[in-house]
Amino acid sequence: SVCQRFARDGASVVVADISEDSANEALGILSHDLQGQEHAALCVGVSSRQSVEQLIKLIQRQYFRPPCVCVSSAGITLDEFLLKLEEEAFDRVLRVNLKGSFLLTQAVSRALVASGSSKGVIINVGSIVGKVGNLGQANYAASKAGVEGLTKSAAKELGRFGIRCNTVLPGFIATPMTAKVPERVLDKFEGMVPLGRLGEPADVADVCSFLASDESRYITGASIEVTGGLFMG
Repeated sequence: SVCQRFARDGASVVVADISEDSANEALGILSHDLQGQEHAALCVGVSSRQSVEQLIKLIQRQYFRPPCVCVSSAGITLDEFLLKLEEEAFDRVLRVNLKGSFLLTQAVSRALVASGSSKGVIINVGSIVGKVGNLGQANYAASKAGVEGLTKSAAKELGRFGIRCNTVLPGFIATPMTAKVPERVLDKFEGMVPLGRLGEPADVADVCSFLASDESRYITGASIEVTGGLFMG
């Protein structure tokens, strides 16, 4: 949804996914309405420094410049109650969700600084769960809390290079990840949302579009909740 929105906004989009099939599927539905748009699909494993660095090299080779906007949205869940949570499940979630955001933020910002670019945008996707916690998600909540802290720290360091770093904190959004949640649990949370519905991917994409645009040129180090009001306060 973020890729679709950026394509409609006129960007040339690189869809990066650990699954080549998924990346190509997303690539196939992107609009090419504006002259000069050139989209691409590439594979990346965000928990691997080598894979992330190779991704940035391929982008620079194809477009002759580093990406000016990076949305880091890769994430996994391996839910279990704390007393039963295996160490490997904790480590794996942090490798993808937190280390992946770190590696992408570092690689993109390094490329932007090296190119002499005067501005750039990094958007890391956290979660409202990172602020409030959730039953059975100690690993996921910890990883997403880390993403928010990482992004705020990056914003303080990279502002002098014109690079803005912000976090989007979705609530319960209708995605394949939430499709695994039992319907009775989703119904419960839907009843807690002041706006009376669960979120759609487009709700998150719209905020990412705003943060990538010059309309948010004086916003950095911010965390924007996209939750319909869930857990406000």
